[in-house]
Amino acid sequence: MRISDVIRRKGAEVVTIKPDDTVRQLLDLLAQHRIGALVVSPDGSAVAGIVSERDVVRHLQRAGADVLDSPVAQIMTAEVTTCGPDDGVEHLMRLMTDQRVRHIPVVIDGVLHGIVSIGDVVKHRIDELQSERDQLVGYINQ
Repeated sequence: MRISDVIRRKGAEVVTIKPDDTVRQLLDLLAQHRIGALVVSPDGSAVAGIVSERDVVRHLQRAGADVLDSPVAQIMTAEVTTCGPDDGVEHLMRLMTDQRVRHIPVVIDGVLHGIVSIGDVVKHRIDELQSERDQLVGYINQ
């Protein structure tokens, strides 16, 4: 299976935040959308970075509550691991494991087209296993 299959099932909506928005605004968006990370983008299509709940926690521990009024650019990860829609789900699972990341933006020709989380990958894999199970049960019961 490919990343495009995962995106087709979950949808391609990506919540982004601008680099100069504050960490406080970031927290509002994370809570509002019930998600764990946002792509940092100046225009909604270019990927400038990614910022997660983990980033906020680490910086709160180091700098205290003052970090809440800092720009997202100060806490984001600028070197973003991305994937394409034709990449395999197995490749993405290995990438997430090796790089210890939970969210990977899907990019085509430098333009943001989606985001895949570890939860999306797990759900996709569970659905695959359920389908295989159903097929085997159907075959056995014939």
